[in-house]
Amino acid sequence: MTDENFMQEAVNAALKGMQNNEGGPFGCVIVKDGKIIGKGNNKVTSTNDPTAHAEVTAIRDACKNLDSFQLTGCTIYTSCEPCPMCLGAIYWARPDKVYYGSTKTDAADIGFYDAFIYKELELPYNMRSIPFKQLAPEIAIKPFEEWTRKGDRVEY
Repeated sequence: MTDENFMQEAVNAALKGMQNNEGGPFGCVIVKDGKIIGKGNNKVTSTNDPTAHAEVTAIRDACKNLDSFQLTGCTIYTSCEPCPMCLGAIYWARPDKVYYGSTKTDAADIGFYDAFIYKELELPYNMRSIPFKQLAPEIAIKPFEEWTRKGDRVEY
């Protein structure tokens, strides 16, 4: 299959999910060695899960199928340029490459506007639309201290 064929599969996932009223118009496939090893579509509204974006559901599927928490050697084909959350998930999954179809501007034009999140990241915590305030750092640091002493930890 060609890159365009894999992109068509991502678009097909978006269309199928939309037709089944699972969520928004987004789809994604993940490919390794020329085979689709993960597939996902937006399922935010059908699962009441704001993190169930197409890329995240595809990453979960691919990682389960590979029995790995990383996507080394994989290529992601997503029907739209990833939002900030999906971009973070993609970087954590560490694929080799990402192809996207529509742009974030195309998404914004139909009501999926993510630019406000990028703007929020630049603001001081107390200026964000959802305030952030550090609480009890002396308690919260304990798992990090334990992690540094844990001899059998799996790095990622």
